[in-house]
Amino acid sequence: MDIWLATQVFWGVVQSHRYIVKHVRDNIEHATVPAPDLVATWPIRSHSINYSYTGDADKKIKTAPIVLQPAVAHELDVPVKPWARPQKTSEPLEYAELPKIDLSRFDEPGGKQELADQLYDAVTRVGFWSVVNTGIDDDRVLRQFSFGNAFFEEPLKEKRRFPCNFAEGEYFGYRENSRWVGDTGVKENVEMLNIPKPIPAYANVGKHRIVEQNWDEIASFHRDLFDKVIRKLFVLISIILELPENYLADAHAYDEESDDHLRYMIYNTRTQEDWDRAQAYSKGGHTDFGSLTLLFSQHVAGLQIRTPEGEWKHVSPVDGGSFIKSTIHRVVTPPRDQINIPRLGLLYFSRPGASTLMKTVPSPLLDRLGLIPPEDKDSEKPVVSGTEYVRARVKDVHYKAILDRREGTSFEFKGLKVPNYYE
Repeated sequence: MDIWLATQVFWGVVQSHRYIVKHVRDNIEHATVPAPDLVATWPIRSHSINYSYTGDADKKIKTAPIVLQPAVAHELDVPVKPWARPQKTSEPLEYAELPKIDLSRFDEPGGKQELADQLYDAVTRVGFWSVVNTGIDDDRVLRQFSFGNAFFEEPLKEKRRFPCNFAEGEYFGYRENSRWVGDTGVKENVEMLNIPKPIPAYANVGKHRIVEQNWDEIASFHRDLFDKVIRKLFVLISIILELPENYLADAHAYDEESDDHLRYMIYNTRTQEDWDRAQAYSKGGHTDFGSLTLLFSQHVAGLQIRTPEGEWKHVSPVDGGSFIKSTIHRVVTPPRDQINIPRLGLLYFSRPGASTLMKTVPSPLLDRLGLIPPEDKDSEKPVVSGTEYVRARVKDVHYKAILDRREGTSFEFKGLKVPNYYE
């Protein structure tokens, strides 16, 4: 199975990568009805964000209830045609070499410790790695790609029924390719549909036709990604940090409120001229907003990761496996033999939630390395939650009509800071 897993595990010292803005609507009760293999890194550098977990229900934030729009009347289900990965490029691209972590060994005697040792080496030596034998059948992956492809072929009226509420930093729903890239005269070419966890807290989030029609299948896939991939990676990282095995998995408990989502995404085709104009305006890298990002292989080149040496290299599809991608990444012009192929994407984002505090985890390893700031050892100091952090950054990045230049800028709030741009 081809899957790309991009993972960002926010741990280590909270210095140049800390930010969060609280934008919770006061006096509005939260809606109380239900909601692979990859490329990833988990940085131990100073641009890491870190968090600890609290089960205190009083820490849960309140959010505005989701407004449901009436369904579009229709007689027939959305047609879902089987989708197949395009041919790989024949161009000689420079690819990053990714170490492999074999999750089939996770439950073997001593398997977790051995995998954690391998992962530690991959993280400290290379910074990203591949994951194989995740237990997610590739037929199920291709089926999800087919759902995404069917959604993006829907009329704009249907796609616009449930838009992302960027004014509140909420990322569930449809993101339209409507923003202008600065003053280039070129618009962004990416669209996406973000589907929340199938838990009671998000039952009232509106569902587009393709999602409603295939909900059981999508919900099962959604949950299995956490149980079979994400949870195991959190366990391995907890072992590395010398924390209780389930520390990070509990901090991201699937049944708790968080902005985790399954994403269908498409980079629509552009002319070479439009690619050149857009990338002349801004071509830097960025980091994602959460803890783990799973990217499933789709064969159209364009994703690049920044190596520890500061070089940009492409991520190659891995037959029968998946990747963990660098936290710093970017999307560039596809090769000439793929420039007219839409780049369909399937991703899963695991994000710290309402009960996760955004401060350095109490890791003995980090403590010995001197990477836990004194203020993060103060249990009395107020700390923002994971959901507050995630929604603050989503709002900062996406609540605008024009994509602005961000070279040399950072997003800051209450002592937390993260660069907006990486050369």
